[in-house]
Amino acid sequence: MSSSRLTDLSPYVYGTTRLGDDSIPFTERVKIARAAMEAGVWFHTSHQYGDDLKVLKAAFDEDRSKAPKTIFKIGWSSVQQIRGQIEDQLAAVGFEKMAIGQLCLSDPIAMELRTGGPGFDGLLALKEEGLVERFVLETWPWNSENPLQSLKEGRALKLVDGLIFYLNPLQRFVTNELWDLILAEDVPVIAMRTVAGGDVNRTRDNGPEYLRKRATEVIPLFERSGCTSWAEFAVRYVYGFPQVRTTVGATSRREALEELQAVTRNPQPLPDDIQTELIALQRRWSDEHDRFAAQWSM
Repeated sequence: MSSSRLTDLSPYVYGTTRLGDDSIPFTERVKIARAAMEAGVWFHTSHQYGDDLKVLKAAFDEDRSKAPKTIFKIGWSSVQQIRGQIEDQLAAVGFEKMAIGQLCLSDPIAMELRTGGPGFDGLLALKEEGLVERFVLETWPWNSENPLQSLKEGRALKLVDGLIFYLNPLQRFVTNELWDLILAEDVPVIAMRTVAGGDVNRTRDNGPEYLRKRATEVIPLFERSGCTSWAEFAVRYVYGFPQVRTTVGATSRREALEELQAVTRNPQPLPDDIQTELIALQRRWSDEHDRFAAQWSM
């Protein structure tokens, strides 16, 4: 059953984070949104990204026939909060329903993913009502236990169609135990943050400490891979896992948008030795660092 879920997503999803950057002229942000619309890709957005919903509405209003299917971030601790965020974000962009809601859950409703309860039932009711068509669950190293146990107990996929988390050559933001279950049970994945924030050489020189260390280890693999760009390497890595349905990458530059579209069009697997070495690095990073990371420290 899992293999048929989330198969309608475009292979690249345009992340709109940069559309909320008011240091970029509003009209320029509308133009890049329109370029992504013309490309026919899905969008990923949130009311947390500055004024990006205003930018999106302006772009959509120019041609509603090309308004994209969109993943919206919604949360947090109650069905009432989640309903309010759904309604507010739909109104902000002029949509009647959400194609996918990205559930960013906190207790008590997060725990009900494992135990069941009125919150869990209320989220199911939102789908039955038609306000949101599907849910995916946002996951981090510090909250992987809930989806892990919920998947084991057969509850999670009654509510959500897959998991969404940072997945790229430098970040795999689920614990090893949850990752192993995802692979074993063929759970669909939406991979976020395609290039881990930018070119790997820049990350090595200027990124957060944990990413600088990882970039130093990954650069030799990148250089051996035969890939012509970091974006190509990153995409070929995540698409080496059949569970990955798409990758979400944000940009405000047309050339980067075009590159991400190009490298996701028909990605070929990385050489086996490169893929295997990178998988081993991520397992080590997860056990040495990620599973102990404080909430929101990564």
